Amino acid sequence: MALVSEKAKLLTSLLILQLCFAGFHIVSRVALNIGVSKVVYPVYRNIIALLLLGPFAYFTEKKERPPLTFSLLTQFFLLALVGITANQGFYILGLYYASPSFASAMQNSVPAITFIMAYALGVERVNISRIDGLAKILGTLASVGGATIITLYKGPPIFQPQGTNSMDESVLLSSDNFQNWTLGCIFLLGHCLSWAGWMVLQAPIIKQYPAKLSLTSFTFFFGLIQFLFIAAFVERDPKHWQIQSGEEIFTILYAGIISSGLVISLQTWCIQKGGPVFVASFQPVQTVLVTGMAFAILGDQIYSGGVIGAVLIIIGLYLVLWGKTVETRYQSQSQSQSQSQDTEESLTKHLLQGHQGCPDKTEIP
Repeated sequence: MALVSEKAKLLTSLLILQLCFAGFHIVSRVALNIGVSKVVYPVYRNIIALLLLGPFAYFTEKKERPPLTFSLLTQFFLLALVGITANQGFYILGLYYASPSFASAMQNSVPAITFIMAYALGVERVNISRIDGLAKILGTLASVGGATIITLYKGPPIFQPQGTNSMDESVLLSSDNFQNWTLGCIFLLGHCLSWAGWMVLQAPIIKQYPAKLSLTSFTFFFGLIQFLFIAAFVERDPKHWQIQSGEEIFTILYAGIISSGLVISLQTWCIQKGGPVFVASFQPVQTVLVTGMAFAILGDQIYSGGVIGAVLIIIGLYLVLWGKTVETRYQSQSQSQSQSQDTEESLTKHLLQGHQGCPDKTEIP
């Protein structure tokens, strides 16, 4: 009964997590539609995230934090450049020119892109003669193919929303007037590359600086500094920094509190309980939720090219995840066999030494 309860808690938490992610796509699209600046939005988001996470990390990781060095601060800065500035910047530009549903669909390609980067840097190994290696390669090809289809082929609309809904027309403004599909998908690809690069670069830094919450706080801090530097050249008009409506307050608070605060805590708990592969396997649920919410709330059309591409990306995602699971199983089996052999060799050596140390019967007086 307790096992079922724990599993139900994990599944419920994962669904809530994907709902929070899906809500962020919609809220960000609404923020762009009502005129929130593409630079001001991530600045406010990171300020709220830093204010929430910074004090918590300071008090909970006092004993875990190694001393700061110039080398570590440089690595934090570069990590923020990739994981915050480039990641969030490309995302908001991609969302501006494309749509929430395809932003979510493209994010399913992140595990495959991460695998390519890790393999290129020698962090990941592939055994083509085994089924797990073939699965990872085929999954990567499927994900890249799906992302290419979404970028280059929009296709005819499958479903078109009819009528209007009760939300303010400024929020529901059709994005067709300022969409450039290919440009948007290229920006989203840059977002996925940045996200994957952030995960690959983060792995060696965590070994040097194991205080994860503090590392994330430093990343938010340097990302905020970088966005403020960009804003100094791009957003000089004070009016763009003024929050003028309740919708703007809601979108900024959601981005900072829910997407950068609650999501980090919930995702960490889910990974601890279910493992990273199990958590990642729920990513396509987000795509389905975003597509339905964007269709119902924003009036976005669903195009055939996007659906075909999304299906290929999701297939690729599951192939990569399955290949990684099988590879982990192979590694654990080989380690077990290696330990068993070491134990047998040690025991044999011990017995032989014991036999050599015993005096022969003829030598006993």
